[in-house]
Amino acid sequence: MKIGNFDTEKKVFIIAELSANHAGDINIAKETIKKAKEVGADAIKLQTFTADEHTLDCNKNDFIIKGGTLWDNKKLFDLYNEVHTPWEWHEKLFSYAKKIGIQIFSAPVSKKSVNFLEQFNPSAYKIASFEITDYELIRYTASKQKPIIISTGIATINEIQDAVDICKKEGNKNIILLKCTSSYPAALEEANIKTIPNMKETFGVEIGFSDHTLGVTAPIVAVSLGARVIEKHFILDKNLPSADKDFSLNPTEFAQMVKAVRDTEKLLGKVDYSMNEKKKKNRQFSRSLYVVKDIKKGEKFTNENVKSIRPGFGLHPKYLPEILGKKANCDIARGERMKWEYL
Repeated sequence: MKIGNFDTEKKVFIIAELSANHAGDINIAKETIKKAKEVGADAIKLQTFTADEHTLDCNKNDFIIKGGTLWDNKKLFDLYNEVHTPWEWHEKLFSYAKKIGIQIFSAPVSKKSVNFLEQFNPSAYKIASFEITDYELIRYTASKQKPIIISTGIATINEIQDAVDICKKEGNKNIILLKCTSSYPAALEEANIKTIPNMKETFGVEIGFSDHTLGVTAPIVAVSLGARVIEKHFILDKNLPSADKDFSLNPTEFAQMVKAVRDTEKLLGKVDYSMNEKKKKNRQFSRSLYVVKDIKKGEKFTNENVKSIRPGFGLHPKYLPEILGKKANCDIARGERMKWEYL
């Protein structure tokens, strides 16, 4: 799939998630974008919302975070107000990213934020896991006819199918579903990355992986199972005051992940049974049939005087049963390659 000038059929698309890791400072945001480019990310992803687009400024129990998260006992409104990327930054961030040659796009949460983002001509749109049940948002975003990347962390299989169908009904078939575990951080045993090839088969669209586990192992496994997009939170320095720092990679870690993903791509290669020149050359170290004892004319070939040994310049070992019991038509010295003309 083409995302801007990037082709996911040729390489895995690696997204650095900025999220709240700008720490409320546009200069940190720009430096993060620059560093993401330097360590090998193909794109930087923002989140475009205001707190009141997400929730109510309300003190009722429903609006207080709980359940063993990093943000327990905080009001939803206060969290979103703290972590949002100010809208007045977007023009500068989009312009800067395009200037240095890294793709940039965002995750809107409403028609308003989609309309706002359209002016910057993003290369794609992202639907976050917690917005996958907002079918009208998906429909409206898909209608913009840009690649749409949808995280599936909290969705049922029916809701995932609904999201795909909504996009296709809008005439947008450029759909990427991200396998995702919506825990922050996510335990390895909750990742269930085996789901990736099943998602490809079930929904018939491109599949990627949005990773909230610690470390870089999960993206490697995901790519090996067919993920063509990897998304991971990225932070300049884990000492920054950010709500997402505990499950983000710093530049050194992100660079390690990028290298591991690229190495995995090389290792996967393609289905290939051809005999290239290197394989042909290395066949000299395979086994073949050699005369291992001097043989006189008229003497029979036996397991004692003909064996399958290295190197591979003699007859193929599969012919040994045909040769045994036949008589030599000339004297043959030890160490000679076995040939049909000796029979």
